[in-house]
Amino acid sequence: MWVLFPFLGGAISILSGFFGIGGGFILTPLLLLSGYSPVEAISISLLFSIGSSLSGAFAHLKMGNVYWRIAIIIGLSGIVATQFAQPFVMWLEANKYDDIVIPILYIVLLGYFALRMISTSRQQTATTIEKERDHNPLWKLLVIGFLGGFVSTTLGVGGGFLMVPLLITLVGLPAKRAVGTSLVAVLFIVLSGFFTYFFRTDVEVTTGLLLVVGTLFGAPVGAKITNLYVHREVSLWLGALYIMTIGSVISELLNLATVGIGLMSVFFVSFITFTMKKYYKLKRLHSHEGEA
Repeated sequence: MWVLFPFLGGAISILSGFFGIGGGFILTPLLLLSGYSPVEAISISLLFSIGSSLSGAFAHLKMGNVYWRIAIIIGLSGIVATQFAQPFVMWLEANKYDDIVIPILYIVLLGYFALRMISTSRQQTATTIEKERDHNPLWKLLVIGFLGGFVSTTLGVGGGFLMVPLLITLVGLPAKRAVGTSLVAVLFIVLSGFFTYFFRTDVEVTTGLLLVVGTLFGAPVGAKITNLYVHREVSLWLGALYIMTIGSVISELLNLATVGIGLMSVFFVSFITFTMKKYYKLKRLHSHEGEA
């Protein structure tokens, strides 16, 4: 079992680097399906999200996909929110509400953002985006950061699955810029969230570190894959990922662990297959242009 964790971490971090998410919102349901308690799953996922967001953020920095001002404001607001979220989670655990409340929160949030991403998945023009980016109100960034930080520490996620759609729909960033900016903010948030749990509860650090090993190759690959897609396609795939994750969480509530793991496997295989086809199609196109 232990030997599989680096491969699992690598697979999740490919999606993390592509979508600008810490990877925790994929990992937490998988850990719940594997029998971990909600608090154990949350703390392990936050540790994993540190590695995946760091690798992904570095790759997107090199591609120029990060707006530093937005990332710092969101990150600092998120750090404040983590200090409110951890006591809330411990209260849920103490009162035996965590097994029901946390999965339901997943379903509600992922369902909402799945609809948002699919309905608004249109390619924005660079002119419109720059105009909106330069004039977005500070309060929007603070709210996005606080929501991302609270959800991150409550559900064991990076917060990117919430912040990326909001950066696209409320702030007006193109999908690729939203991904890179989110990853930098996520790094601030998951560091704060993880250490909040680390100093107050027992954390399975070994499991988390084995998962992090996979991020060394997974997240950079995911970030580079974004160059194969237009903004609209990134949004559509993200919406599809939310839907499949909802299915896995519902499977966990119904004690159908195999079904939940199968759903996530189908999404990953489909995504990689489609990406490979896209890569070889573009490669052949460039080859023909070179011959001409």
